[in-house]
Amino acid sequence: MGAGWLSLRARSVPTEEYPESELTGKIIGVAIDVHKEVGPGFVEKVYQRILARAFRKNGIPFEREVKVRIEYDGGDVGFQVVDFIVCDKVPVEIKAVGEICEAHVAQLISYLKITKRRVGLILNFGSGRLGIKRVIL
Repeated sequence: MGAGWLSLRARSVPTEEYPESELTGKIIGVAIDVHKEVGPGFVEKVYQRILARAFRKNGIPFEREVKVRIEYDGGDVGFQVVDFIVCDKVPVEIKAVGEICEAHVAQLISYLKITKRRVGLILNFGSGRLGIKRVIL
């Protein structure tokens, strides 16, 4: 799957109509620069560390490896770790795989639900071109 602006709801919506489109555009721009410089071939953790440095360099506030509690039926049942939450608004999941699949999308949807955010990104550094998936609840 190549780079592109994708949503679960609509694929033809102009970018300016997406929630947090300016912020997601900045995140994607930094990720594209990182991918152009570093290329594919590393594990996710390496891309996560590089992206953290690039966010800092570009003045983009973020939290990395955010533990988010999961509740069910009024009780705490565990936690998930979100790779990044950027500007306290956009969860970002890093991948280093051949292509983004439905399981990755489902993972991000669960992150959006438990963090009570509306839009998130999957960034895949595992192929010759950065894979980008924008997911909107």
